[in-house]
Amino acid sequence: MRTYDVTEEDRLMIKKAYDTLAKARVEGNFFHTVGCCLKTRQGNFYTGVNCDCIHGSCAEFIAVGNAVSCGEHELDTIVSVHPDGPAGLFSPCGNCRQMLMEYSPEVKVILADEKGEIIKTDIRELLPLAWTRLPTGDLMH
Repeated sequence: MRTYDVTEEDRLMIKKAYDTLAKARVEGNFFHTVGCCLKTRQGNFYTGVNCDCIHGSCAEFIAVGNAVSCGEHELDTIVSVHPDGPAGLFSPCGNCRQMLMEYSPEVKVILADEKGEIIKTDIRELLPLAWTRLPTGDLMH
């Protein structure tokens, strides 16, 4: 797996994700259990938490939606956190991996490896042979 150095800015993203999760947690309410921080190529940060209800939505979807709704479409790096996850991080689920691949196939993901070490890798490493967009905007494998 191709990996990149985890920078101080990456560690700041982890903190921002935890800060977002802390703001969303309410005593007795366990609906918001994952926090996420996304950095765009423009250098702006967007956060989100998962929303569990009838259909629910992952924290990654919420963070990407926040960025896109502000007119930012070029994603750089994303991280999701949970206190019980390996190294306090969560790897994006398969649905989120596909969404990230479709929105920004060059995005980097911060997560923990099998040893519990914090690493940064490409979304393509986490979702080989994914459906991707053609230059026309159509999807293809």
